[in-house]
Amino acid sequence: MVQDKTLSNRIVDLINYTLLLIFGLAAVLPFFYVIAVSFTDPAEVAKGGLILFPKKFSLAAYEYIFSTNVLLRSLGVSVYITVVGTLINLLFTSLMAYPLAKPHLRGRQVILLGVLFTMLFSGGLIPTYFVVKAVGLTNTLWSLMIPGAISGFNLIVLKNFFQSIPEGLEDSAKIDGCNDFGVLMRIVIPLSMPAMATFALFYAVGHWNTFFSAIIYINDNKLWPVQVLLREVVIMVQSRIGDTEMDEALIQPLTIRMAVIVFATLPILVVYPFLQKHFAKGVLLGSIKG
Repeated sequence: MVQDKTLSNRIVDLINYTLLLIFGLAAVLPFFYVIAVSFTDPAEVAKGGLILFPKKFSLAAYEYIFSTNVLLRSLGVSVYITVVGTLINLLFTSLMAYPLAKPHLRGRQVILLGVLFTMLFSGGLIPTYFVVKAVGLTNTLWSLMIPGAISGFNLIVLKNFFQSIPEGLEDSAKIDGCNDFGVLMRIVIPLSMPAMATFALFYAVGHWNTFFSAIIYINDNKLWPVQVLLREVVIMVQSRIGDTEMDEALIQPLTIRMAVIVFATLPILVVYPFLQKHFAKGVLLGSIKG
């Protein structure tokens, strides 16, 4: 019986590993394809076929996309809204989550119900656009950061995390003369760094991938983030970046698209591993106490 059970377990493990390998390859191979095409000679790409390794290495696509400052300008916009927007998100989320973590706060349940309501229903695209336009945020980078300053889900989890911090620490700080804001900044936030790092990555990825909001609120192409520029490059039949014309004999539209995709994805992939370890710890700790 023991041998039969061991054999069945091995068969199940083999099936699991095989399926995981297949799913893993299905997820990874498109990335290899994008990177390989971006570094492949345009003449080889023009022949067609699946390319998982550059048959003839070439930097022509990257030389082309960096021949103008349009891509670098869009990258600067994306970096700005990612850094500033994430700081705004963390500040506003913390300032709202901390008082909601206090059971004695009057109207706390009503506010929490309002937050939960926003997680289920939204005002809609057109009303949101009119609100953003009415406050004068259209065609500014603030329109990409202020409307989504607080995520309802992140707020609830961070509130639960704050509730898990012993009240004795806050009482000790108040005895030493700290007010509520001082307790938040000197005691609560430093103890909440795993959760803050987790939400910082959530917010940063969202800002870096800002696409639809930029199309709606931004008319000036000088304020386009890199994802919008990537969209323009991908959907254009004849690829152009800025005022630089493309020589069809030297470059292929596909290699340009893949090079821009690599360039737009690389920064967030570099940052991700440094904060990934905080994911499980931050979210799980924040979900212990309701």
